[in-house]
Amino acid sequence: MRAIILIFLFSFLLGCNEGTRGTEMEKTDVQERAVHEKGAQEKGAQGDDAQENSATPILIGETYVIMSKTYQGPRRLSVRLPARYESEPDKKFPIVYLLDGGPEQDFPHIAGIQQSLDLNWTTEPFILVGVESVDRYFELTPPVDDPRYDALFEKRGGADQFRSFLEDEVIPWVEDHYRSNGERVVMGESLAGLFVVETLLARPTLFDKYAAISPSLWWDDLAIAKGAASHLASFPTGERMLYLTIANEGWKMQQGMDLFLSTLDAHSPEGLAWVFYDRASEEHHGSIYHVAAMDALRYFFPVAERTGAPSDAFYLFSDGQAPALSPEAQENVKQACTVDTAIPTDLATIRQDPAQWRGICVLVKLGPKPTLSSGNSSK
Repeated sequence: MRAIILIFLFSFLLGCNEGTRGTEMEKTDVQERAVHEKGAQEKGAQGDDAQENSATPILIGETYVIMSKTYQGPRRLSVRLPARYESEPDKKFPIVYLLDGGPEQDFPHIAGIQQSLDLNWTTEPFILVGVESVDRYFELTPPVDDPRYDALFEKRGGADQFRSFLEDEVIPWVEDHYRSNGERVVMGESLAGLFVVETLLARPTLFDKYAAISPSLWWDDLAIAKGAASHLASFPTGERMLYLTIANEGWKMQQGMDLFLSTLDAHSPEGLAWVFYDRASEEHHGSIYHVAAMDALRYFFPVAERTGAPSDAFYLFSDGQAPALSPEAQENVKQACTVDTAIPTDLATIRQDPAQWRGICVLVKLGPKPTLSSGNSSK
């Protein structure tokens, strides 16, 4: 079954669905209506007024329902393709698996980030797959025996089953239906961030890149962070990336992050590149996700580009002429501009001498600099 997610221009939340077709798939329009529908929606509206005021839905992706053997029932996956998916039919793309990714969960706002990246080309394109949570307290958490958890989290500890669902059903379905280049990314916040960290430690080969945003490392008295060293000691070879950040959480949530970071600093395995951004002074738990998600995607999918304005942009220069390329730039433009050939730098450095940098292929990580990273750890 598949559901077309539609949002009206003046809407903000997802709404109801309608319609059924086919035997193996149901296709349902999901749409949100403006609070005050006017024009064609008003009783008696007709003619030109009806045409002027009729709403046009905006397509943000598709939702499919797959029958899960793991859960013995239907599960929803939401998908948004990059703009270049249709224009470059031979190109394959990385897949970002978004936890808590249902159409009424985090999928719409992360899909909005992806759409903006389609416009500004500040990351490489990727396919976004939202995996909906049905019972997140159960599906995203490891077991815990503390009886004090019973009152709040009576059903818990289903993370292993959810990982099996991802590995045995979700990933094969996605890679069978879409042009994947084999690169897998998983992203989650809060309890989903806890799941991301646990998966990195328990099943590190399941994904290539991991984004844990304000992860709930308080779970089970910091058990995941306390057990990290033993997992890292037997970490498999291969290149992987980890993006970590935390909001103003405090208490055991912050303690869990601090412990995990100190363990990473002391025992980070070869091949694991990681960064940490401390946002405790800028964001709280409810505000961090959108900001951090874009930052994580920039970290995972950098884009090389030539810096400076083109020569025909006369309107940007005081005398109407662009400065000549530096000798370094003249040599640099002779080769293709790729991530492998680009010069890593930052905007502050380029601003010190923009004429010198003009035309040079650079790799710039936009946004703030990391608070800690595998490159500047104490090891």
